[in-house]
Amino acid sequence: MEVKNIGNPPHPLPGFKPIGTMGDLRDYVVSGGEELGGMKQAESTVFFHITHSNLQAKFMEIRLDLHMTIASVKEKIRNHTGTAVQHMDLVLKDQSNKPLVELNDDTKMLGFYSPQNGYYIHVIDNDPHSLSKKGGLDDVSQVKKYTMSDEEYDKRENTYKKYKEKMRETDPTWTLQKEIAKRNGQPIPETINDPEFQKDEAEAIAVGKRCQVYPGDRRGEVMYVGKVEGLPLGYWVGVKYDEPVGKNDGSVRGQRYFECDMKYGAFIRPSNVTVGDFPPEDDELLLGDGDEM
Repeated sequence: MEVKNIGNPPHPLPGFKPIGTMGDLRDYVVSGGEELGGMKQAESTVFFHITHSNLQAKFMEIRLDLHMTIASVKEKIRNHTGTAVQHMDLVLKDQSNKPLVELNDDTKMLGFYSPQNGYYIHVIDNDPHSLSKKGGLDDVSQVKKYTMSDEEYDKRENTYKKYKEKMRETDPTWTLQKEIAKRNGQPIPETINDPEFQKDEAEAIAVGKRCQVYPGDRRGEVMYVGKVEGLPLGYWVGVKYDEPVGKNDGSVRGQRYFECDMKYGAFIRPSNVTVGDFPPEDDELLLGDGDEM
């Protein structure tokens, strides 16, 4: 079908402004002003912030039309907060959160109260059985957590514990780390069976010395040299880093070996620690998992 050019209308359309360039289009779209985040706004639309008596969360910049009745406003707010309309009292507040008036007449239009952009509507939930009462939807400590006794766990099939026992029947040195490496085609981590592993390297390192740790050239101070219960056999060096690039606070499984803030401490194999003149410096480095705990 052929479409003919019928030209421009003989008279300008009411409220229509021709947009000649992309710049004109952008100016039109963002002409709502900074208080609206640069968004175009209809004359009958107002942006509100919604707060709730039982919720910590705020619902920012909810668009409401001034021609809506308070009953309609409540219905829309219900979709955001979950409070039933019949259990909802609304209070209009100004931009400073100062109460102005109760919105208690469901038949009146919102515009009757002359609200402005940035006003608050505070929701009072008067439902005595509300799920959100006393932090019911905010306070995760109230959530009942599932627990299982060791006896009940041992009765279950297909658990990690039974899988580990089965694997160690054929390989007493089996670990999950080795299994993952094997399945991914990666080198299998070395199993240390020597309780004196890296003793000679450890004897060359003294507590109080400045040091640099490989990989990453992370710097810090030697705080401990010796064996660590809960880590693989052999000797370890406890280091307090200059920056929070570590893995612990100087303790392992509740046993403290030195004092430092969380993420400033680590235990490293002696072969990865070099002592010397290493003054503090600012580094942002990636951590490796190989010989550091």
